[in-house]
Amino acid sequence: MRRLRLAAVLAVLVPVTLVLMAVQWTALRAGWRVAHTLPRRFHRFVCALFRIRIEVRGAPASMRPVLVVANHTSWLDIVVISTLAPMSFIAKQEVASWPVFGAFARLQRSIFIDRQRRKGAAEANREIAERLAGGDAIVLFAEGTTSDGCRVLPFKSAVIGAARDAIAEAGHTGSVTVQPLTVAYPRRAGLPVGRQDRAALAWYGDMDLLPHLGPIIAGAPIDAVVEWGEPIPFGVDSNRKAVTRICETTIRAAYARLITGRGPTEG
Repeated sequence: MRRLRLAAVLAVLVPVTLVLMAVQWTALRAGWRVAHTLPRRFHRFVCALFRIRIEVRGAPASMRPVLVVANHTSWLDIVVISTLAPMSFIAKQEVASWPVFGAFARLQRSIFIDRQRRKGAAEANREIAERLAGGDAIVLFAEGTTSDGCRVLPFKSAVIGAARDAIAEAGHTGSVTVQPLTVAYPRRAGLPVGRQDRAALAWYGDMDLLPHLGPIIAGAPIDAVVEWGEPIPFGVDSNRKAVTRICETTIRAAYARLITGRGPTEG
């Protein structure tokens, strides 16, 4: 049955994806407004196809510019977050050359940072500033990599500070809004996900993609929970490490609560 489901899902997913990739590429080249909304529609389609059910707690900030700071366990995070609103992601330069995911990232207008080149980082910071000042919502996975799903890794503050500084250099007045966003997968087929299954949902280390995709696509339905934290004003006088620490503390506490199945107000 799993093989039949996998074949059926791929039979639908592949042609639809190819068509929408061509439409998105054309829309980006032509500057059509649909280029901002098509990725959201596509990821909602993927979630329905993969049987990923999303519960949203809290609300996204209405203020702009906004930098969303999230935890990261899997490529699933991008699919889930992308259903919430038109958003782009900050990614490491290597992602641009990855098969399939690299193309998706470029079509979603991701910003690639080359941490090995100072000039590359500066160019990325300028793009972040321009996009934020232009009203785009940008997502940063502050851990810098994916975790095993059982914990939240320490956050890095460099990109958060660089985004604020680049905005100031571009002449934007006021503050950037930073908003924590927690993503968790607490249940599968309605049952609590244990430590071993949680690691199986994560994509980290040197895991190959294709062996990981099959059990996700053909396995039991996945319940995802996303929880928005309180927006944080981030001005030129703000301490980037302090703001990063608030985001990390907020997300770490929310993640521990979500994966244990406690309600939003339980300690």
